[in-house]
Amino acid sequence: MSPIAIPEAHRIELEVFDGPLDLLLYLIKKNEIDIYDIPIEQVADQYIEYLNLMRMLDLNIAGEFIVMASTLMLIKSRMLLPPEERPEMEEEEEDPRWELVRQLIEYRKFKDAASFLQERETVQENVFAVGGDVVELDENVDAGLTLTDVGIFDLITAFNAALKRLPEETFDGLYATVFSVSDKIESVLNAVKTDKTFTFSSILAGATSRQEIACLFLAVLELLRMRHIVVSQDHHFGEIMIAGYPE
Repeated sequence: MSPIAIPEAHRIELEVFDGPLDLLLYLIKKNEIDIYDIPIEQVADQYIEYLNLMRMLDLNIAGEFIVMASTLMLIKSRMLLPPEERPEMEEEEEDPRWELVRQLIEYRKFKDAASFLQERETVQENVFAVGGDVVELDENVDAGLTLTDVGIFDLITAFNAALKRLPEETFDGLYATVFSVSDKIESVLNAVKTDKTFTFSSILAGATSRQEIACLFLAVLELLRMRHIVVSQDHHFGEIMIAGYPE
């Protein structure tokens, strides 16, 4: 997939978000897959699809994403070989997926520990001692992180769904109106002022071209980075809600 033409230089540094193991864990959780029995063909194909979507958006993809794509394709090819034709491996590693599974399990433990520490830190920040008394902040006060509840891959999933809804002729690039990220930033900010809270899918639904959808996606990322909006979900993989950043 070639990058979508956007008339202004507007690259997003992907390394500030998540990495290839995060994407794999996201796909495993999204598809309710047993991490010890990964259907490698399904996961590899979906991983490549997300990688192509990031390229389409002209995001700055870290080299680790490409390395992981190669690793997945190697494992996929080994899984297709009869056992007697597979390269010699240690007995406990005769399943070509095992090294990847170990990496994912260790990384998931690290992420869970980091998340726990972050939650503890947030609780501490929201409690202040005043004259010897402990005063808790109002529970409606936002903790301040924009991509805690909704990750980059949730947003890319919504972007992909919007692309697939386009008519075939529009998907091929037959559109007359030229859009910019700046215009869409203004549109999202106006929607926040008018509606307070709205769904990401609702603003994508009105788009009529790949370029317009891409500009909306990048506008949301930029507004998140600038802390002008927050995004959230009421459950994993649920509808993405957008609201103004609390003052």
